[in-house]
Amino acid sequence: MNLKSLLKICLFALLIVACKNDEKDVKEEPTETVETAQADFDYNVEEFADIKILRYQIPGWENLSLKEQKLVYYLTQAGLAGRDIMWDQNYRHNLKIRRALENVYKQFSGDKTTDDWKNFETYLKRIWFSNGIHHHYSNAKIKPKFSKDYLNELLTATNTTLEGEAFDVLFNDKDAKKVNQAKGVDNVLESAVNFYGPDVTNADVANFYKKKTSPNPEKPLSFGLNSKLVKENGVLKERVYKSGGLYGEAIDEIVKWLEKAKGVAENKAQGDALGLLIDYYKTGDLQTWDDYNVAWTAATEGNIDYINSFIEVYNDPLGYRGSYETIVQINDFDMSEKMAVLSENAQWFEDNSPLMDDHKKDSVVGVTYKVVNVAGEAGDASPSTPIGVNLPNANWIRAAVGSKSVSLGNIINAYNNAGGTGRLKEFAHDEEEIQLEEEYGQLADKLHTALHEVIGHASGQLNPGVGETKETLKNYASTLEEGRADLVGLYYLYNPKLQELGLVDDWKKVGKAAYDGYIRNGLMTQLIRLDVGDDVEEAHMRNRQWVSAWAYEKGKEDNVIEKVTKDGKTYFNINDYEKLHEIFGQLLRETQRIKSEGDFKAVEDLVEGYGVKVDQAIHKEVKARNEQFPSPPYSGFVNPVLVPEMDDAGEITAIKVTQPNAFAQQMLNYSSNYSHLPEVN
Repeated sequence: MNLKSLLKICLFALLIVACKNDEKDVKEEPTETVETAQADFDYNVEEFADIKILRYQIPGWENLSLKEQKLVYYLTQAGLAGRDIMWDQNYRHNLKIRRALENVYKQFSGDKTTDDWKNFETYLKRIWFSNGIHHHYSNAKIKPKFSKDYLNELLTATNTTLEGEAFDVLFNDKDAKKVNQAKGVDNVLESAVNFYGPDVTNADVANFYKKKTSPNPEKPLSFGLNSKLVKENGVLKERVYKSGGLYGEAIDEIVKWLEKAKGVAENKAQGDALGLLIDYYKTGDLQTWDDYNVAWTAATEGNIDYINSFIEVYNDPLGYRGSYETIVQINDFDMSEKMAVLSENAQWFEDNSPLMDDHKKDSVVGVTYKVVNVAGEAGDASPSTPIGVNLPNANWIRAAVGSKSVSLGNIINAYNNAGGTGRLKEFAHDEEEIQLEEEYGQLADKLHTALHEVIGHASGQLNPGVGETKETLKNYASTLEEGRADLVGLYYLYNPKLQELGLVDDWKKVGKAAYDGYIRNGLMTQLIRLDVGDDVEEAHMRNRQWVSAWAYEKGKEDNVIEKVTKDGKTYFNINDYEKLHEIFGQLLRETQRIKSEGDFKAVEDLVEGYGVKVDQAIHKEVKARNEQFPSPPYSGFVNPVLVPEMDDAGEITAIKVTQPNAFAQQMLNYSSNYSHLPEVN
């Protein structure tokens, strides 16, 4: 059979395949996809448990050249090639569990109408969504609603093996939290995340990295970012993620696709950055990682960009180790041009912030801001995705070179087009609050994301001699940084400068909508996501609570935010937006001081005092009031399927964008085509 005939079969079945001769090692696995017209696009895929699965479009795809489309395709393939890394990072038995349950799902031919089977199917979908057996947001282990005996029946019926600790952990109380941020416990020992060996402690980590020194103290390396810390014969040792090292099988696949991407780079700067990323994956050298980030940050020309590697440290209880993540992005030129005004005025925002003068940057450099359309995601960014990203994370690179901030425009658009207003009307205090949200809420959210990423993360500086925040603020570093960036956004959302820059028509109404939404969420509606009795664990959720609760308490004397009971229901109503703006400024000043000085006692008091414990009466009430809304509190996405067309020589001649019909189909396809790791690392 020649390649042309094979191509016709591929397209007829709409496979995710790479039919080109030098891509023959990619497996061919059918997945049902459809080409969806933009006018009648259906954003909703399905719902289960507390999850809603959505689709997103790729606006402007048809305007890209074939070379640019190839670049996007190769980058998405590189991202998917490392997908299993995230699963293994999240928990040591995740891959073994997933592969066993998937085999049951595919092979079981018994009764699929029973409650037990439906519960099994839902459980597997929840695991797919969370990249493992722990909830993607709460970090708590997901509990199956079927028995051990039923699972054993399924395993026997499908000739599937899952035994020992990997079987038992599904039903017992061990490894209950992926990331345990509780005060007063050994966070490393009590976290199930697979960044550390089973007997490594908080003290071990602190002592190990205390001995590490960077060649240039002014440019500290990101020690621990790309390794697992284990004990071998009682001696601490890093197992580095690299070719020939930990995750080497998957990393070699990532490198293969990145090399193809480098071959179709849009310009020299982009190609050089990709080359450094490839070198980093091959060597695991952290100096090369910094060199790459400097080159990547400076490579701002072109239509295509990407995030790829071990990046965010939220899943490490001590904030050292990066989770695998990729996002492939296409520039939205129209929206980027409109919003670039923020980065162009970054120095004005820094100069006019309420920070202490010593904590302000004299020169905010290289902040680029773009609205982008996502073309593919994997790892920590999928299925649950961020809506904005600011990188790199190294403070010295931000200060010396700058950073890139992006808002994921098509993701935000999908969220906005797939939701309803029922919860708003239930939890908003009055009609004015509802009207402000309906008229200005989406704009306020977009601007808050932009200000958070562009101005927030780029603002402020550490005092001379103060170490990196992961060292000084430890397990509170992530939530402090996210809250600080949120506060920058909140402070400037209620400011006439936004109207002066042409970003809004009525800055007060936009600011009021933003403040209403933030307080309503921080003090009430985000509690929908927690089980009654739980503490707040996730870094972003913690920061929204401690910002809101601190503001509420500090404004009590002047009744800035009023707790109202109406018809037996609780509401938080903002009475004085001007004073709330001042309070946000005071808290921003304090959070920057904490970061700049490395004040661990102050951040501990702030987060533990305001961000962890939940008012149980309000929590029960919120959960009860939310029962009327069938829509789940969490959303995530299937990715569009990029289907290459080939000529007789095996060269790509076109790439079509199609959409998966179902979540399970895409997950099974990914497992079939992109499993490059053994079950145990």
